[in-house]
Amino acid sequence: MSLTYTAGSLVAARGREWVVLPESASDMLVLRPLGGSEDDIAAVFPAFEDVRPAEFAAPSPTDLGDQRAAGLLRTALRIGFRSGAGPFRSLASIAVEPRAYQLVPLLMALRQRTVRLLISDDVGIGKTVEAGLIAKELLAQGEATRLAVLCSPALAEQWQGELREKFGIDAELVLASTVTRLERGLELGQSLFDKHPYTIISTDFIKSTRHREDFVRNCPDLVIVDEAHSCVAADDAGQGTASSSSNQLRYELLRRVSADADRHLLLLTATPHSGKESAFRNLLGLVRPELATVNLETSAGRAKLAEYFVARKRADVRTYLTKEDGLSDDSLAERTAFPSDRWTKDEPYKLSPAYRALLDDAIAYARDRVQAAGEQGRREARIAWWSVIALLRSMVSSPAAAAQTLKTRSESAAARTAQEADVLGAPVAADSAENDRLEGMDVAPGAAESEEAGARLLELSQRAAELVGPAEDAKLKALTKHLKSLIAEGYHPIVFCRYIPTAEYLATQLDGKLGKKTKIAAVTGTLSPQQRLERIEQLAAESAEEAGDPAVRRVLIATDCLSEGVNLQHYFDAVVHYDLAWNPTRHDQREGRVDRYGQKRDQVRVITMFGEDNGIDGKVLEVLFAKHRQIKKDLGISVSVPDETASGVTDAVVEWLLLHGRQGSQESLFELDSHQESFERIEREWSSAAEREKTSQSKYAQRSIHPEEVAREVAAVRAALGGADEVRNFALEALRDLDAVVRDPRDGTGDFTAQAGGAPAGLRDALAATLGGRLIEEDREIPFRTTPAVGRGEAALVRTDPAIGAIASYVLDSALDTNTPGPRPARRCGVVTTDAVTIRTTLLLVRYRFHLTLPSRTGERQLVAEDARLLAYEGMPSRARWLDDEAAAALLAARASANTHEQLARNQIGRALDGLPDLAGHLTEYGTSLAAELDASHRRVRKANEEIVRGLKVVPQEPADVLGVYVYLPQQPASTVSGAEA
Repeated sequence: MSLTYTAGSLVAARGREWVVLPESASDMLVLRPLGGSEDDIAAVFPAFEDVRPAEFAAPSPTDLGDQRAAGLLRTALRIGFRSGAGPFRSLASIAVEPRAYQLVPLLMALRQRTVRLLISDDVGIGKTVEAGLIAKELLAQGEATRLAVLCSPALAEQWQGELREKFGIDAELVLASTVTRLERGLELGQSLFDKHPYTIISTDFIKSTRHREDFVRNCPDLVIVDEAHSCVAADDAGQGTASSSSNQLRYELLRRVSADADRHLLLLTATPHSGKESAFRNLLGLVRPELATVNLETSAGRAKLAEYFVARKRADVRTYLTKEDGLSDDSLAERTAFPSDRWTKDEPYKLSPAYRALLDDAIAYARDRVQAAGEQGRREARIAWWSVIALLRSMVSSPAAAAQTLKTRSESAAARTAQEADVLGAPVAADSAENDRLEGMDVAPGAAESEEAGARLLELSQRAAELVGPAEDAKLKALTKHLKSLIAEGYHPIVFCRYIPTAEYLATQLDGKLGKKTKIAAVTGTLSPQQRLERIEQLAAESAEEAGDPAVRRVLIATDCLSEGVNLQHYFDAVVHYDLAWNPTRHDQREGRVDRYGQKRDQVRVITMFGEDNGIDGKVLEVLFAKHRQIKKDLGISVSVPDETASGVTDAVVEWLLLHGRQGSQESLFELDSHQESFERIEREWSSAAEREKTSQSKYAQRSIHPEEVAREVAAVRAALGGADEVRNFALEALRDLDAVVRDPRDGTGDFTAQAGGAPAGLRDALAATLGGRLIEEDREIPFRTTPAVGRGEAALVRTDPAIGAIASYVLDSALDTNTPGPRPARRCGVVTTDAVTIRTTLLLVRYRFHLTLPSRTGERQLVAEDARLLAYEGMPSRARWLDDEAAAALLAARASANTHEQLARNQIGRALDGLPDLAGHLTEYGTSLAAELDASHRRVRKANEEIVRGLKVVPQEPADVLGVYVYLPQQPASTVSGAEA
């Protein structure tokens, strides 16, 4: 008759010990090796194999380790945990240590049966990490089985990398460039979105009719939408524009996706409220239909919204979990190293005489064209207007962009109506905060409208081409001076341009002009999103090769294809706006690429170049940027410039320039009576938007999760899993003890290298499987890096990295197996004489196993989880005085202050091991108490969802495993201690 084993119990089979999992049946046991991972799970049939109950063996008194043995064994054990017993099933299996404030959206999500959130944290706070945490947790709990991320095609590779490297989610890219390959692998009638459980999808691609219908029919149960503001349009949005049409298509798609009340939906945007109330309401309606009409002027309405909406600025989270947040002390305080401020400066330049003459002739041509076209009809007038704007913008950008524009046909020239001309021509002036068409926006526009205009434009183009180089291009000369200054001060700048020809021109002209140790690269829309990231990484790698040389610098020349989404804070720390955007919000987006969490500089440098005598830049700076900066100074926040405001100002600037010429533009733009009323209206609209933003800061402040609740969960997570420093210190110590050659440069990065040639064969084999055989065979240096994004042959200093896992497994296995040949860093026993204690104190490393019953909307899930705890007592086992958890953990830092005689050590550890039966009652009681804490934690995290917590159970599996016993002896026995205890 076969025995029945409960989930969590220990059995011996196939020469090793296993934990019984809940999926087991009477005739088949599903087992996980003790201390093993989910990848090692096996099925065993008791009728055909020898399976018997097992007990975890006590440590051997002859196998003593040194003062570090307990800490190494504890960390090795904790690294092996992939699913903790606490309410967050996924935190043990991710390669990122989230900031405390990033747990707030996760806590909000776990209180909902169907997760619906609008995450609107400020740029650089970490919305991607927050969404990834929620996605990983829902997948780990079985609340979701499939995932789709909808984002711009330019950000798809970045999303793929973030999900894979930080969260272990391997998603397939569904883009216009990949769909043909993916569809070739489908079976007859199979959907692309059904075959691949995790996908990252281009919002531009998916809005096409065929793919939209397929996606809606086979949509995953969890959807994340990045830059969600671009997926809704205001009810009064201008019809016929490319932007409003695209937004409307996306909105229709998301409306159908969100219509399924059981689908989890996360909407991400840093700008949820662009000043248009109807667009904001439409966005809220995607989260929950009733939010579209809820009265946000009432406290009840705001409380309702707070359940689904989180929006925080940097100032809200720069310091978190402090007394100011309502906590009793600052023991869990977290200070996030955002750059403190941006150092900004406007740098003027003046045109050379030859460039001034060219610009004057171009303005004269533009004036003639607008006047002539106005007499021909409205269609011709609009074509001429957009062609003139293209000409002027390119002219003040660079001679290369001007030459290209002057010999290229205007896009709007093909228009059949005035309205069509506006649709085709508007992108040349669009630097909109909401413009989602960054792809292709950096192509130099055309200015030629007709054959008769060709000869005059060609002559201007030839003159522009002759002005390349610093001799006639004063703007280039000024840039060179600014870059040299930044480089001399140790900065790595990004130079943002409007057009591809300008970026390529600058890269060519600057080559060799900024010093031999300065590496320069250009990234424009001519490269695919993946190629852009590769070029940036190549630039970083080239400069890293010479990192020992303090003169090595990086300079990146880029168009606005990099102004959104791509994170560059690890490589660059200064921004130069070479071309002044016609909307200040675009400058905020550019600067946000480097001014974000992870930036090592406390202050990011920003230089804005402008032509003080070109007739355009000065006026845009005077009207738009001055107002934008004043609002930011007054409110402490950046307010997006309404698109109508920006386009109204720039239209007025161009009209003024055509009417008065470049010299006349030195007068005040506001003195023109015809524009006075429109400027007053613009001022009112912008001030109104600023007031709405200021009000929303308090009206929509995150209040649904109190910091005290976050603090409680942060403390529990840190106690169970440890932190990044623990992993790094473990890897360093273990590798040294295992005879690897470790080189720690102590350069502030935390990175180090190791050669494993001298390490035991078992460890070398394990590392070869994860890092590559040649690397180990040739005994090459293995870089261990603090970032989770590592290349082939490198290891990340995070608990989920395979190389770290291999080291931890070897340390744990060798500690448990006393017959392991070679060095064994961790031991299960130790005796230390130290001045850290005044009475004989014993530290126990105990592993608890729990059988969890977790209800979910898809039914109950049965799980077995593990937890490692340190327990310590003073005196003898029979009269133990137990210490609290904090005092027990503090013993890990105790260091030997004197040698311990070998025989004394054996006597002391023998006495401690003999006394383990006397401690069994307390260990059981502690396990029961821990189970109650875990049960309360699960219920606390999900307290708003009675359906999910109903049926929740956490049952400890007895007996607990005593992995380690360590005795600490006082250097001088205290007079109060009896001889038996000493």
